[in-house]
Amino acid sequence: MYVENKSGDIDGHRARIGWVTFSKSGLSIYYRGRSFARLKGQGIAGNYFDTETREEYWISGLKRRGSNIHPNQRRFVVHIDEDAREDCERTASP
Repeated sequence: MYVENKSGDIDGHRARIGWVTFSKSGLSIYYRGRSFARLKGQGIAGNYFDTETREEYWISGLKRRGSNIHPNQRRFVVHIDEDAREDCERTASP
């Protein structure tokens, strides 16, 4: 999944691509020790929030065209977690 912090960084990077897990209900997402819940239309720039810090995040599946950054954001470097690199490259290739 593509995970972007709308107001800061994620362990030194503005956005990352990596493996996430979902709660049994599918309403929560877990990534790098963080728990995320849906904003349900309340957010300004994100679709999830960190349940501990309340920071907004944009979380989405990988796009084949490689443009995972939220459409309203300017471009920046996205870090790919090492354990997800091979699958990410395979997804982005034609």
